[in-house]
Amino acid sequence: MSASTMSGREKAAILLVSLGQDASAEVFKHLRQEEIDELTLEIASMGHIAPDRKQSVVEEFYEVAVAQEYITEGGLEYARGILQKALGEGRADEVMARLSSAIHVSPFEFLRRTDASQILNVMANEHPQTIALVLAYLPSETAAQVVSSLPDDVQSDVAMRIALMDRTAPEVIKEIERVLERKLSSVISQDFTSAGGLRSLVDLLNQVDRTTERTIVEALEEQNPELADEVRRMMFLFEDITVLDDRSIQQVLREVDTKELTLALKGVGADVQDAILRNMSERAATNIREELEFMGPMRVKQVEEAQQKVVAVIRRLEEAGTIVIIRGGEDQLVS
Repeated sequence: MSASTMSGREKAAILLVSLGQDASAEVFKHLRQEEIDELTLEIASMGHIAPDRKQSVVEEFYEVAVAQEYITEGGLEYARGILQKALGEGRADEVMARLSSAIHVSPFEFLRRTDASQILNVMANEHPQTIALVLAYLPSETAAQVVSSLPDDVQSDVAMRIALMDRTAPEVIKEIERVLERKLSSVISQDFTSAGGLRSLVDLLNQVDRTTERTIVEALEEQNPELADEVRRMMFLFEDITVLDDRSIQQVLREVDTKELTLALKGVGADVQDAILRNMSERAATNIREELEFMGPMRVKQVEEAQQKVVAVIRRLEEAGTIVIIRGGEDQLVS
């Protein structure tokens, strides 16, 4: 049976089995619970997988991944050109046709290859809602460069609109793209998708300099205190502790309850555990490892609450100037 005759769920399950337990576990971390449940049931019920079926699925996945990368780099025609050189014209057309429904191109993809200063010039006189929509689809680093150059009042307005944005009608996106494409002399076709929301705003704020961040958050505080609190909670994730230097981590550990820290480390990656444990005494680190080893299953909510308490300490120490979190647009520290 070829991959083309299988359902999407069946192909996904076969691919996960082919990848192995460790890689599949990493994939599961990025899926919704209902997707995990569906794939788990599919995997449990499929039994033996014939080698040719597995090979067919893996090959299709590889082709999708390669095509998507080429499209991200330079658009549909660029991808077609590369595939034609690699596979020949006939085979390239076949692959593009077969994968057309699977290939996803984000709106405003052409702007990803445009300098932030040019994007700013193009959108300088646009309505804040338009600016927010475009920035929500751009990489956080590029969006941060653009928003940092906007006037203070526009920064806060755009930030608010990004945070509260949900879905945008396809025709609206298409019209904005048409205008921007004409200004930048670029052409690309787009599909319906959604962007914006708190995560987009937080990713943006984590890239801007501290002054811009403070200006936006303070403006949000005045206009929507609840939204500002939510942004603050999300701005530094527990896993981001790996970006702190050892001295800063040691400062944090002095302020954190050991029981809360142990619970916060439940289920996190080895890099996060290592960053924390290497900054503790050998005895304290051993005690935490033993606690984690014998700790039974914990509710996700309990773990997240413990992690948030650690994050709150980090934010407090940063506000006090005791530790420094390096952000985009800020200079590195000099010893």
